[in-house]
Amino acid sequence: MKDLSGNEIDFKQYQGKNLLLVNTASHCGYTHQYKELQKLSEEYKDKVVVLGFPSNDFAGQEPGSREEIREFCTKNYSVTFQLFDKIHVKGKSKASLYSWLSDKSQNGWNDQEPTWNFCKYLVGPTGELIGFYPSRVSPMDESILSKLK
Repeated sequence: MKDLSGNEIDFKQYQGKNLLLVNTASHCGYTHQYKELQKLSEEYKDKVVVLGFPSNDFAGQEPGSREEIREFCTKNYSVTFQLFDKIHVKGKSKASLYSWLSDKSQNGWNDQEPTWNFCKYLVGPTGELIGFYPSRVSPMDESILSKLK
């Protein structure tokens, strides 16, 4: 997948690591979670890699360009974790990564698409889907932290 600079990111670099994948948006009631995602990324960097996927799928709350998204996240939340190019996370046009995350025939158990911005999926070090967390669950919630090994 491409990052906010348009560079291809090889997911092989994440093998053997826990990943928290989050669909993000700059104009959402949950946008403050960028701060918590950054804190998680910094404080638990040896246990989890945070990956953000901007999406405009919910009420047009991420209308910005790559540059606008990067500037907003850097200026307002000092985001340093990996952000990707804007994608679709639901519906027929969703990115293949989100197809895997939300199709139990592919991931083994979960059919839950994101229901809003800032839904979280935890993927374990061997590539298994460990958990789905709705928007209201903080990235620093014990239900997530307890699963980081």
